[in-house]
Amino acid sequence: MSGNPMRKPRRPKKLAAGRIDRARVLGMSEREIMRTSPPELANLPADFWHAAVVVGPVIKQAISLRLDPDVVAWFRSQGPRYQSRMNAVLRTYMAHMQKPARKRAG
Repeated sequence: MSGNPMRKPRRPKKLAAGRIDRARVLGMSEREIMRTSPPELANLPADFWHAAVVVGPVIKQAISLRLDPDVVAWFRSQGPRYQSRMNAVLRTYMAHMQKPARKRAG
């Protein structure tokens, strides 16, 4: 890739809600991927992805739910994908409640 070495690296173009331009990423060199990756990915061990498992998206069920206006306002104020965060909070609560009672009591 040519150009000004002082120029900030161009990240892959983001598409809708966290999706990436796959064709562009596949066309990038390993060096360019490393240069444009978030800093938290820089020092991963070489075997980090060896045990990775591809997990497909979960089909969500659309429902009508009545919530207090301040609860909705707070989640919305946290930014995009607030409904996914609400789902994560409910999932955490569900997982906690499914643990045996003696573990919850302490």
